[in-house]
Amino acid sequence: MSEKVKAQHIARKAMLYVRQSSAYQVTHNLESQKLQYAMQDRLRQLGWREIEVVDEDLGRSAAGMVTRTGFERMVSEVCLGKVGAVAAREVSRFARNSREWQQLMEVCRIVDTVLVDQDMVYAPRQSNDRLLLGLKGSLNEYELDLLRQRSVEARYAKARRGALLQAVPVGYVKTEDQRLEKDPDRRVQQAIALVFRKFAELGTVRQTLWWFLEHGVELPTHTPRGATYWRRPSYRTVYRLLTSPVYGGAYAYGKTEQRVRYEHGTPHRSSHRKPREQWLTLIPHAHEGYVPWEEFEQIRQAITANNLRPDAVGAAKKGAALLAGLLRCRRCGRYADGPIHRQRTRRAPLRVPPGLAGSRGAPLRCVWRHSGGRRHRSRGAPRGAARGRGGGDRGE
Repeated sequence: MSEKVKAQHIARKAMLYVRQSSAYQVTHNLESQKLQYAMQDRLRQLGWREIEVVDEDLGRSAAGMVTRTGFERMVSEVCLGKVGAVAAREVSRFARNSREWQQLMEVCRIVDTVLVDQDMVYAPRQSNDRLLLGLKGSLNEYELDLLRQRSVEARYAKARRGALLQAVPVGYVKTEDQRLEKDPDRRVQQAIALVFRKFAELGTVRQTLWWFLEHGVELPTHTPRGATYWRRPSYRTVYRLLTSPVYGGAYAYGKTEQRVRYEHGTPHRSSHRKPREQWLTLIPHAHEGYVPWEEFEQIRQAITANNLRPDAVGAAKKGAALLAGLLRCRRCGRYADGPIHRQRTRRAPLRVPPGLAGSRGAPLRCVWRHSGGRRHRSRGAPRGAARGRGGGDRGE
């Protein structure tokens, strides 16, 4: 028995913490589980009879990004003074981040609970043991960061060569030499090629989707295991087919980034797309595409132009403001815009974009003639212009 284990420790129960970082380790690294559960024998040798095993966190990382109910329950039991010792085969099983590690050390010091691993017993109330535990906690965190950094750098180096294939998109198969080839299923090839042909004919993603829905044409997709099945297309499906560089014969990596936000102390991860300039790798002509790379770029530019913005025409819309965004002012050269009113008796006026009044040091007097013969002044123009008394130029 260690001299650090006192009678007041034995009088309370011991808690054995068992953890593995991923579901893969839980399934395949069975020997590690056996070694961790075998720590019960060491606790019995030290004098404990009441031993509680906490194995609720099997398959959860200790990096601090996920909630560990088993660890939280163990810390709460320690705070209540019911635990004389907390044990793990290696102290890195407890935590690999400073916040949780320091929290565990501090509560153990306050209530006089010892920590036990396969090598020794630590008493947090002793300065030397507290220093040793602090160093081990820092080393555990540094080791995790170092391993993660090495893994990320190796993955990025492989991606820059175009050799990193993680998920194979629908319409392609991965060869033995880690290259992409078209799916040998002719029906899959024809369905994907039809999407690009219909977009070239119709001009917008939504119109392409409606054509497939009206004609009852299904599109292929993949299950999580990579099997191909057919289903009714959605806007997201058609949009991804038309905008994914892989169908233009290019290899792309690093298109998205993971962001973490905290709500009530709980981290939440979300994925966001990055601009093309920030992608890690983009290699055209890396494999055979369903359309040439030049045609794919034209499709991408057409989809971007369909978005209604002040600097783009946008796709044609229905309604009273049908020509909004298609006509230019003869005086200023800007696109006309205007709100679409739902009242049937009121037509939507066309006007120049807001913010142009006074841009050249004088009020803007671009006046658009309405279909009913009335004139509508643009924002910033004097009232006389609306009645024809301002001498303003007409936009056509």
